[in-house]
Amino acid sequence: MANNLLSVWSTIGSVALAILILLVMITVHEFGHYVAGKILKFKIDEFSIGFGPALFKRRSKKTGELFALRLIPLGGYCAFAGEDGLEETPPEPPEPFPETEGTEHAEGAAAMNPAAAAESAENVPAPRVPTEEEKAHWFVNRKPWQRIIVLLAGAFMNYLLAVLLIIICFFAYGQTMVAVYEAEPTAEIAAEYCLQDRDILLQAEGKNLYLTTDVAKAVGGKKAGEQVSFRVSRLFMTDEGESYRQEMDVEVQLRADVTVENSADFSSVWRALGIRYEEAEEGGSYLLASAAYRFGFWETLGRSFVYSFKIAGSIFQILGELLTGRLGLSVLGGPVSTIAITSQVAGSSFRGFLEIAGYIGVNLAVFNLLPVPALDGSKIVFTVIEWIRGKPVNRKVEAVIHFVGLVFLLGFAVLVDILQFV
Repeated sequence: MANNLLSVWSTIGSVALAILILLVMITVHEFGHYVAGKILKFKIDEFSIGFGPALFKRRSKKTGELFALRLIPLGGYCAFAGEDGLEETPPEPPEPFPETEGTEHAEGAAAMNPAAAAESAENVPAPRVPTEEEKAHWFVNRKPWQRIIVLLAGAFMNYLLAVLLIIICFFAYGQTMVAVYEAEPTAEIAAEYCLQDRDILLQAEGKNLYLTTDVAKAVGGKKAGEQVSFRVSRLFMTDEGESYRQEMDVEVQLRADVTVENSADFSSVWRALGIRYEEAEEGGSYLLASAAYRFGFWETLGRSFVYSFKIAGSIFQILGELLTGRLGLSVLGGPVSTIAITSQVAGSSFRGFLEIAGYIGVNLAVFNLLPVPALDGSKIVFTVIEWIRGKPVNRKVEAVIHFVGLVFLLGFAVLVDILQFV
């Protein structure tokens, strides 16, 4: 009973940690918009963490900006005055009535006396009309290049935080590399042309390895019997039984043809490299592992940036394969599956927390810059069109396009989550 209770609390903690990662990343994204907007003197109405009813809110007396912490911790927003360009005047916050004794009695009397109600309504101040100087600081009235900078700032902040987390992870724990847990013995190929148990793959064909897809690219399209050069960290044992590692170059002879259909298909890669396949009731798997490997200071720093670029590139590769039909929607994940995977990885260790947070940060940066309606990338496209034409696209048409895009994105997110359980 105690173990079950502990397991439940552990799961709850992992999910909470995953939600926290997503919330922090989205908040950092919106903070990027906020900082850029402040630097370029945009009028900002509200900066909110979360959605729904406000748990805490405070309005700046100096700028009029509302800062709020809201109930649903799955997002946030930075609201600029005149952002959609549809309103003639942005809504002013309602002024609270002064609290005095007998207020309830006075309200009741006004309800019973229409004349008193009319007189009371006349005393309510009308919404203040912004001056032309104030309107000049609305979002749509700023120069196109300024709006583009503000729109790019969110993704930039996501990427900046992601790279920082990756750098911390690489320096603290080392870079996570693909490793051979167990190789398949063979008498047909000499041992010097084979990978061995516990080999850590560092390079292939003279290029550094970062992701599994890098290994696939190095051997993709090659035939059985061809050789591929690898640099590995190999495990050795001394006569006294102590272990040590040594980097060495190995020419690996492929055992089968390599045909890579998409970025989720690596079976032929591992089979060709001689990785042992283990049968199981719920489907077999190749005996691979991941291993943290440390490099020198400057190499680690450089690899951190290259790794972030590799993650971004893999996103575009997956999108391309989806559009061409080489990859099915079932490999994607919506909010539910994202939280599930994030909680599993982040809850495993602090290293896992840093890795998944960095990965999500790069993903958010790239995803938000896609030219999909409702995303920052689409808004940048509309702004560029306005810059070229010298006048904006009809604001109402643009608003409808972004609304349809938002509905599509929400529906798509629900769909890919459903496909995970079908």
